Amino acid sequence: MEDNKYQRNFSHKYPELYNFTEREQKAKKIIAVLKDFLKIDLGKLRLLDIGSSTGIMTNFLSKHFYETIGIDIDEQGVKFSNDNFKSDHLSFKIDDAMNLSFPDNSFDIVNCSHIYEHVPDSKRLMDEIYRVLKPDGVCFFAAGNRLVFMEAHYKLPFLSIVPKWIAHKYIKFFKKADFYYENHLTYWGLKKLVSRFEINDYSKKIIKDPVKYFATDMVKEKSFLQTFYLVVLNLAYWLCPTYIWVLKKNNNLC
Repeated sequence: MEDNKYQRNFSHKYPELYNFTEREQKAKKIIAVLKDFLKIDLGKLRLLDIGSSTGIMTNFLSKHFYETIGIDIDEQGVKFSNDNFKSDHLSFKIDDAMNLSFPDNSFDIVNCSHIYEHVPDSKRLMDEIYRVLKPDGVCFFAAGNRLVFMEAHYKLPFLSIVPKWIAHKYIKFFKKADFYYENHLTYWGLKKLVSRFEINDYSKKIIKDPVKYFATDMVKEKSFLQTFYLVVLNLAYWLCPTYIWVLKKNNNLC
């Protein structure tokens, strides 16, 4: 895979990755979903956090697991993580998510939150996640939808929807970046991407109960926005901006 297809120094370009409050809030959502789905003591499990970046989320997650490993190709992010977070049950390393350095069946849980669109080959990413998960292991999978009005990373309308050659020119014209790396998928593309797994959908559940899932920063309980989101999702789920799925390794599929 050509090196210029990789997004290097990601944490340098996105200062919000150093925001402790926001990153820990996201980690709380992950823990809430995993606890609800697994209904067992997470403290006995081993977690791999793919795309750990600055390590803030990974560090928070590690307090709930027996062992946690964060990996990223972002050297600056991994250095920040190792400099700031020390624990006998936590480690960080530079590793390629499309070619993980771990043996088969190594982890009980993999966290893959808003990562798939950043790698050159998302199918290889998901194949590697499947490989390193133990039998009946799960992947927390948060995935942005291609069909959104405002692209999340660069805040440009329709950027993720237009053909890639137009997106490159579009993003460069507005001096946001020199190249549009992200490769977003539609709902149907995401379903195909994770077809080796059993999908357990938490997207609507989180909106219905934002308190339970620590999502009140996104939507308030009994608010107009909550009602609006639920109506839209019931009528056109394929327009959901972000899908939250717990993917269970299905050992009956190849």
